[in-house]
Amino acid sequence: MTLESETLVRNVDLVERIEKSTLRMVTQALLDFMDEARDIFANETDLVADIGEDITREALDRLGTSVVRARLYGKVDYKRARYVFHPEYSVRQALFVDSKVEKLGGSNTVTIQTAQTSMRIRQIRASAEIDEHGALPTILMIQGVDYLTTTVFVKYNYLDAADDSPKRLHSIAVCCLPNGLLQAKYNPDARHTIWLAGRNAPTRGEPIRVRLSLSRLQDIAPWRVQLIDFADGVTHHWAT
Repeated sequence: MTLESETLVRNVDLVERIEKSTLRMVTQALLDFMDEARDIFANETDLVADIGEDITREALDRLGTSVVRARLYGKVDYKRARYVFHPEYSVRQALFVDSKVEKLGGSNTVTIQTAQTSMRIRQIRASAEIDEHGALPTILMIQGVDYLTTTVFVKYNYLDAADDSPKRLHSIAVCCLPNGLLQAKYNPDARHTIWLAGRNAPTRGEPIRVRLSLSRLQDIAPWRVQLIDFADGVTHHWAT
């Protein structure tokens, strides 16, 4: 049985379980691709942002997934309309996976645009309460068919090259941003928030950007941030 959107809206715990399963899939794809990822990052001469995009796409393409023949649009690296299968049900999902690359000092945040979230962005900024809607719908309609929107970010943290040494991939944080149907749990108001101020200048009319705080997200649900560490080989322990 394929669940319809009304069932998901009424049962947000189900949405959360689907997101947990999806994050496990993305994390596994990256773990299976780690040897290649380190080599690509050390030897590729492209911009680091382009390198991150290539690694994410190649890792997920190699693992593969079920595919629904429906086109998704948006400024993200990997987009798939697909089925998520569980023993008692299936769900049509609009999966968006985007890559972020930053030096190690910025490893605890992910900078996003409002076009990359279905949550409302509620936070206090310059002593004022902000309540900005995300541009993604919680349930995406494609040709009259509903798809649950799921957004995953892959954050590549790297160390600068020293002398003639190549740049080095230090760690990868894989995080699942909650669907807007889970707003009440993760960001009910401006004072209970997973967001930090972004690097835009409202006084110059720049569109709002925000930073997702990985530590705040982990405080609510540790499993939503999975860390792959390269400090001593490749280590990963599923955070529950």
